[in-house]
Amino acid sequence: MADKDRWERGQEMLKEVYAGDVVTAPRGAMAFSDIMLEQLFAEVWTRTDILPVRDRRLLMLGAIIALGEGMTFRIQLKAAMKNGELDAEQAREILIHMAQYAGYPRVAGLVGEVESVIAEVEKERAAAES
Repeated sequence: MADKDRWERGQEMLKEVYAGDVVTAPRGAMAFSDIMLEQLFAEVWTRTDILPVRDRRLLMLGAIIALGEGMTFRIQLKAAMKNGELDAEQAREILIHMAQYAGYPRVAGLVGEVESVIAEVEKERAAAES
């Protein structure tokens, strides 16, 4: 597949994965962004016939929690909720489960983030319905 096609496919998948909330640099502006789109999003995230997006997201959330990446966790969780991959109860349950593996101190700092994301998504849904 030509690089242009991979970039475009990656861009489409990025929009799907992040519910349109994450925007990348224009093509050619940043090598990092181009490579991320052409490899991670065009070649890995699109393999949904093997592992669905929701499953990939759960793997990412676990890894992100273990690494202590709160900002990235927030972005991923919000996208998962906006895409209907997780509901509020499931989002909370992720923390209960991950505290056993990543540790309470690392996970405790995310409790407020989860509640904040739940409130944001509910507010956005309410605004869209009115």
